[in-house]
Amino acid sequence: MKANSQGPRAKAARRDLKPLFIKNISGWLMMLPTVILFIFFIWEPLIESIRLSLYRANGMRLVEFVGLRNYLEIFEHPDFLPALKNTFAYTVWSLVIGFLVPIVLAILVNEIRHAKSLFKVSVYLPNVVPGMAMVLMWRFMFRTDNTGILNILLSNLGVGPQPWLSNPAWTIPLIVVTLTWRGAGATTLLYIAGLQGIDPELYEAAIIDGAGIAKRIRYITLPNIFNLARTLLILQIIAVFQILYEPLVMTNGGPNNASLSIMQLVFRFAFERFDYPKATSVSVIICFILALLTILYFKISRRQDS
Repeated sequence: MKANSQGPRAKAARRDLKPLFIKNISGWLMMLPTVILFIFFIWEPLIESIRLSLYRANGMRLVEFVGLRNYLEIFEHPDFLPALKNTFAYTVWSLVIGFLVPIVLAILVNEIRHAKSLFKVSVYLPNVVPGMAMVLMWRFMFRTDNTGILNILLSNLGVGPQPWLSNPAWTIPLIVVTLTWRGAGATTLLYIAGLQGIDPELYEAAIIDGAGIAKRIRYITLPNIFNLARTLLILQIIAVFQILYEPLVMTNGGPNNASLSIMQLVFRFAFERFDYPKATSVSVIICFILALLTILYFKISRRQDS
C-alpha cells in the first residue's frame, strides 16, 4: 500500500517538473556556455591538480602513485611555514594599509563639486600602468644605494640612505604599499558608484539638522556602503593571498625569505625545480585555505545579518 501511494505522487512530481524544465529551457540554454566554460577552465584544472598532487612525476609524465607523500614533504619543507606566515602577513598588512585607502579616496572624490571626472581619472590612472612596469618602477624607487629615488630625495634633506627592501621588517609593508598604489583606483571607482546610489535627500535632511561632514559620513555614508565593503573585503583577501610577481621581482623572496609568498613557493617548485606534483600540492593547499577563509567569512557575515 505504501509503494502504491508513493507511485502516483512520484509520477505527479515528474509531470510537474517536466513543464517547468520546458518552460525555462531558454534560460538553461543561455547558461549552458557559461557552465561549460566554468567546468573547462575551473573545475577540470582543479580536479587535475588534485590528481597530479597524488603522484610522483618525471616532468609532466606521471610515474608512481604516492598518495599524500607530496603533502607531507611540503609541510616538512623549510620554506613552507615562512611562506605561509608571510602570506598571512601580506593579507593583514593589505587590510591595514590598503582596505581603507579606497574608501577614503571615494569619499573625498564624492565630496568634490568641481572637476570630479578629472579626479576619477587621476585615481584610476595607476591601474593603466602594466603590472611588471609598475613593479620595476617601485623597485627602482626603493633601491638601497644612492641611486634610489627615495634615497636621492632623502640625501637632499640631509638624511642618509635607508635600507628599504633590504630591511626584513619593512619589506612586506613596502610591497603592500606598491599593491595599494596600483589597485586602489579601481576599488575607489566601485565605492564611488556605491556612494552615488545613496539617496541625496538623506544628506539634505542631515544638513538641515545641522550634521557636519563627520556625522554624515558616520551615519549615512558608511552604513550605505557597508555591504559593498564587506564583499570587496573577501575579494581583497583572496587576491592578496595569491600575491606572486611583486615579491618575485622586487626582492625574489628576500632578504632571507622575509618576503617569500606561498605562490612564489609554487613558482619555485614548478619552474625552478620542475617538480610539478609538489607545485600542485601547494596550490591545492592554497585553495583549501581560501575556501576555509571564505566559509568562515560568510558564517560571520550571516551571523551579523541575523
